[in-house]
Amino acid sequence: MNVTTALALGLAVSAVRAQTPQAADAMVKRYCIGCHNDKLKTGGVSLTTAPATAIGGNAATWEKVLRKMRTGEMPPVGLPRPDAAAYAAFVPWLEARLDRAAALRPEPGATVTHRLNRAEYGNAVRDLLTLDLDNASSLPVDDSGYGFDNIGDVLTVSPLHMEKYLATARRVARLAVGTIRLKPALERYNARRGPGAGEGIDELPLNMRGGILLKRYFPVDADYSILVRVRGDPPVNRPPPLLDLRIDGRRVQRFEAKISTAEEAQYTRNFELRIPLTAGFHEIGAGFLSEGSKAEGVGIPGRRGFGPPPPAVPVAVDYIAIGGPFDPTGPGETESRKRIFLCRPAGGQAEEPCAEKILASLARRAYRRPVAEGDLAPLRKLFAEGRRDGGSFDHGVEMALRAILVSPNFLFRVERTPRATAPGSVHRISDLELASRLSFFLWSSIPDEDLLQTATSGKLRDPQVLRRQVRRMLADRKSWALVENFGGQWLQLRNVAGWKPDPDKYAAFDESLRTALQRETEMFFEHIVREDRSVLDFIDADYTFLNERLARHYGVPDVRGSYFRRVALSGPERGGILTHGSVLTVTSYPTRTSPVLRGKWILENVLGAPPPPPPPDVPDLADSASSSPKNLREALEKHRANAGCASCHAHLDPMGFALENYDAIGRYRAKEGDVEIDASGALPGGVTVRGPGELKKVLMGRRDEFVECLSEKLLTYALGRGLEHYDRPAVRRIRRRAAADGYAFSALAQAIVDSVPFQLRRAVRP
Repeated sequence: MNVTTALALGLAVSAVRAQTPQAADAMVKRYCIGCHNDKLKTGGVSLTTAPATAIGGNAATWEKVLRKMRTGEMPPVGLPRPDAAAYAAFVPWLEARLDRAAALRPEPGATVTHRLNRAEYGNAVRDLLTLDLDNASSLPVDDSGYGFDNIGDVLTVSPLHMEKYLATARRVARLAVGTIRLKPALERYNARRGPGAGEGIDELPLNMRGGILLKRYFPVDADYSILVRVRGDPPVNRPPPLLDLRIDGRRVQRFEAKISTAEEAQYTRNFELRIPLTAGFHEIGAGFLSEGSKAEGVGIPGRRGFGPPPPAVPVAVDYIAIGGPFDPTGPGETESRKRIFLCRPAGGQAEEPCAEKILASLARRAYRRPVAEGDLAPLRKLFAEGRRDGGSFDHGVEMALRAILVSPNFLFRVERTPRATAPGSVHRISDLELASRLSFFLWSSIPDEDLLQTATSGKLRDPQVLRRQVRRMLADRKSWALVENFGGQWLQLRNVAGWKPDPDKYAAFDESLRTALQRETEMFFEHIVREDRSVLDFIDADYTFLNERLARHYGVPDVRGSYFRRVALSGPERGGILTHGSVLTVTSYPTRTSPVLRGKWILENVLGAPPPPPPPDVPDLADSASSSPKNLREALEKHRANAGCASCHAHLDPMGFALENYDAIGRYRAKEGDVEIDASGALPGGVTVRGPGELKKVLMGRRDEFVECLSEKLLTYALGRGLEHYDRPAVRRIRRRAAADGYAFSALAQAIVDSVPFQLRRAVRP
């Protein structure tokens, strides 16, 4: 810390200490009461009955005041306001008073009964039964609230939900136990098309092109047919291309893709074999070995090898069709059956003790707690019923497993108030409830055996033990759920799949690019989590993750090959999520960019200051606004002339215009036609930003707001409820703890786990 910074900090601290409630109250009466009184109630806030001498008793009102003053929005421009020193002293003083009042009377809020959403249900089935199928796709889409689809208040249960849960439980139980009976059928898996499709699949040989890789669950030990259909332009006067078919990484057949005559311009051909496979998951891969590098292991530039680029393979896999099962021999010894059948009753022995051991183990994991007699009694009855009707021990287990998968103990997260707890009082949640909160936060799934055992032993609340568990869970591959579910909604990555740009204006956009745009941001987020990077990298990182297709789109040189790798960046054009094509596309219209959408996205997702909805009488922009960036800027300037629009657009537009160098599919441009792009804007207070580099500097200067915004989003996601005014002190504490540890992602996650809302609960009044 330099001398100037230290002096400024010392003066600020002195000013805060010198601030008194009486002085603060005098300032409020002088500059605020004129608008915020009982008569006008501007913005719905009156400070007449909420004096600065009684901050703690009016926390809801003063949290609103603090939020507006921290962004410099109050008093509004043009009205009298305190001098800079008084303003700078009042804001931290108010924050400290609110935090002190919250510490004296913790308010964690009350949770509601929480149904597992689709993602949580699918992950829970995967981790309970080691059955990693798309079990959630058969369930209805979940509603969202506060930006996320795991909010307890909106996760309702309809008759349709119960019908789908019952059907899904029946299918899952039969597959897991191995009692399913299937007639032979044919299932088709299409390969992706477009530039780069079928290349860079890590599980296939490096010299393979035009390929496909799929992971499929085979329900029983049996014969299966595998048909590979190929398409493309045949080589002329050259050896026929070699089609390589692999199962679980091993070659099972190599075909010469011969054609009948050299004059044919296009062709398709089928290559088929029938092969016995064991029950369980298998990876099926097929593709063409590159000309001149038919031996496996020859390197491709930019990947893990060397040598010149191979010639393009003129053929590719169109689809794979899998048929069967034929002549099944039994359920096999799948990972699911190994997980379920902890024992097997020997001939002549009673089956019930073994069945109870199996069902008790499954129920304990599924219900996330030790099971009691009341849990096991109905499962015993269902086992007996299934055993009688199905004719085997396995059918009995399947029937009981179905009941577990539709039990409220599995489908709902319920937190119970301890006995003798007074209604409305605050208590710590139990270790088992803490384990569930932790696992659904970091994994979107049930606790594993390590976490469940730690909670059962009563050791999870120990700070050192809890810290080790958080770090272990973040390092586990299941923390991908944070990227997919939290990141997918916070950064709106889920919208990339459905975004459709104008094909005439943006002909360069294809499915390969769409996939690459989303993959870049997912890998970037995952890197921050797994490598425990500073969350400030979200704003201004000097690296990203690219493959050749995306690098070419961005104009980044010297990236070869279709696999993604970390790429160092220089210059302000790229770096941080604001310059990711995924974010830039979902904040654009199909035909043009939108400074308003981009500015609104920054306010909501980076600074945590969402603008209010526009007044109903605000007119739309003129049609000419979409014809060029210049016309768009002029139209927005006229729009801001409306007094009802100016207050919001003064914050929205400048940040959006700073990203105007990026078109609607994320390409950087200095000009649109012959017209220079004007990427400048003046923020309230007179600060001008020009382009992404200066915008990132402004946001880094407001890092507290960003870290609080991210903390608020993560806490909302972790709790499964919207935040209230009484949660704001916890959010600020999370931000301060993260700052003290260099803003590392693990520090942010740990601070959330240690927070009052996460660890405590208010008893619900009857």
